[in-house]
Amino acid sequence: TQRLLEILAKYDVKATFFVVGSNANLDVRLKAIVDAGHGIGIHSMTHKFEEIYASDEALLNDILTLQDLILQKTGVKTTMLRFPGGTNNTASKKYCEGIMTRAVEKVTDLGFQYFDWNVDSKDAGGAKTADEVYRNVTNGVDGLKIAYVLQHDTKGFSVDAVERIIQWGLENGYTFPPLTPESPAFHHKPNN
Repeated sequence: TQRLLEILAKYDVKATFFVVGSNANLDVRLKAIVDAGHGIGIHSMTHKFEEIYASDEALLNDILTLQDLILQKTGVKTTMLRFPGGTNNTASKKYCEGIMTRAVEKVTDLGFQYFDWNVDSKDAGGAKTADEVYRNVTNGVDGLKIAYVLQHDTKGFSVDAVERIIQWGLENGYTFPPLTPESPAFHHKPNN
């Protein structure tokens, strides 16, 4: 995270971090993200699908627990979230039939804004090098008016691609604002 924050600062570019509550050094990371003016959102306390998607109550508890933790550590009460595996994940079906369809309605009713992606860096499956991530992102973004890129700072090779991606984006007229709850959202259709 720290290396990514340094790259973003070098270009005065903002990103949105959907965080996992069980990550090491979370206090330091959350503060650094917020202090640098980046967006912060809820991803999951544990990222363990068998726990998160065990029931509607378990999923909601996971979301609210992380929301409270982020508030305690940063003073920011975020209402932005990205479901583990995305809204269209089918892994949740293994644990609780129909949970994603119900979750979309429930979180919206509670005032959350959920986000999915329309460009996948494939750094969580498929891509193994910075060059692959760079190509996946730039090819995916090219021609889009608004791009929501899925990329992870837990993959060193993916962070290695960020500076080149930013340079390409700036050269091609793109801007990099952080998401806010008012941002237009890209949603996948629930598959469960």
